[in-house]
Amino acid sequence: MVNESRLPDVQGFIDVLLDSPAPSPVLAEVGTVAAVGDGIAVVAGLGRALADELLVFASGVRGVVLDLEPDRLGVVLLGPSEQVNAGEDVWRTHKVISVPVGPGLVGRVVDATGQPRDGKGKVTAVAERPVEARAPDILSRAAVTRPLATGLKAIDAAVPVGLGQRELIIGDRQTGKTSIAVDTILNQARSDVLSIYCAIGQRGDAVARVIETLRTSGQLAKTIVVVAGDEDAPGLAYIAPYAAMTMAEYFADQARDVLVVFDDLTHHARSYRELSLLLRRPPGREAFPGDIFYVHARLLERAGQFAPEAGGGSITALPVVETQAENLSAYIPTNLISITDGQIYLSPRLVRKNQFPAVDLGVSVSRVGGKAQHRAFRDVAGNLRVTLSQFEELEDFARFGTRLDDATRARLSRGAAVRAALRQPERDPVPAVEQLLVLLAAMDGMFDGLSETEVVAAMEKVRASAGDALTAVATRIAQNQPLDEDNRASLLGVARAALGASEDGRDADT
Repeated sequence: MVNESRLPDVQGFIDVLLDSPAPSPVLAEVGTVAAVGDGIAVVAGLGRALADELLVFASGVRGVVLDLEPDRLGVVLLGPSEQVNAGEDVWRTHKVISVPVGPGLVGRVVDATGQPRDGKGKVTAVAERPVEARAPDILSRAAVTRPLATGLKAIDAAVPVGLGQRELIIGDRQTGKTSIAVDTILNQARSDVLSIYCAIGQRGDAVARVIETLRTSGQLAKTIVVVAGDEDAPGLAYIAPYAAMTMAEYFADQARDVLVVFDDLTHHARSYRELSLLLRRPPGREAFPGDIFYVHARLLERAGQFAPEAGGGSITALPVVETQAENLSAYIPTNLISITDGQIYLSPRLVRKNQFPAVDLGVSVSRVGGKAQHRAFRDVAGNLRVTLSQFEELEDFARFGTRLDDATRARLSRGAAVRAALRQPERDPVPAVEQLLVLLAAMDGMFDGLSETEVVAAMEKVRASAGDALTAVATRIAQNQPLDEDNRASLLGVARAALGASEDGRDADT
């Protein structure tokens, strides 16, 4: 039986619907998954899609258009390919792949799309920017004139890095490449430089150790960590460095100085090779696609020191690349050496000698940073390279057991002391004034004849003596002024006072 009391309500509702304006039609472009591979998908039916456009699959996985062909799209998946099935629908978003930017990212751990990985809730962003951007032109750039202090004696003295430089960190596995990058980030606690650490294809436990190091030192509050681990989709590893550079560009536009570490671009190149081969791109040298040089060049060209009218900030890039059996002539290392402004080469030969950081000063070079180097370091740097190169030649010659004269033995003793003075433990970046104090003491012969253990103890004494007595010297270093003879004498006097008497009572500089 019909309840007649409700009929007027129903009739009124129908009248309201009839009088309401019709909703505007919604146009949705839908395609179909034709095939799925390991990290990629081939999509048909979206002939109007754009390069780098973000697509959404029916399974919820997102993808980025990498190949545009008349009858198919090559799509890089940003999620598990196991969730995508052939025949499912795909929708266009009419947006290119973008990441959030802004101060809300500082102190956070995010993935390559800007989603949080640290369990601290949603990331607060001021805007979204495309991960691909045009590199600033020549007129938007300025000369690299300011130093970036790494806190590592071997680098700041002999292979200096300037703000806005692109310096490659290169070496075999287990030579300390990541340690140099992390120590450089830790040393920015003494500056206003903002840091971005981009982990590409690294193991989860290795990335966790880096994050914990930054957290315990308090430097995570000034760092953005972008993670695309080896367990993630290769598409995330591919876009991760571009996302990190986009985040850095926001701060550079605000006249900030930013340090970006890409750890490492070897895994990035391998991820791109994997995706390209699955998308049926023709392989070239070492099976890499022909555009692999452009892939890295368009990334690193976005770094630099920018003119005031272009924001006035700087982006310093420290890309890391891995070699195999010291083969510097491999495809990816030679590409990156030609793209960057110099390289810090870490030698496994020095690692076997327990020399850390294992920076080979004979192969390492900085094509720009010498002009930006602290002027106080310049006098030390030239003598340091000469002393070490002569020592290494004599050391190789002395292995034959030839009888050596007193002068040659003295040069061997001085070279061994200088090389030992360049040793530095991990996670212990040294202030500039303490670096100068140790290096001048070594070059002046205060460590001659000491064993390696004694040199380490002597360096600790010298560093501990750098107190109020060197305030004037520290001020000149901070103002990037050269040291005069009085400053040099003050440094040597403090070092001699610290080493005035060794444990057996003899003078330390004899």
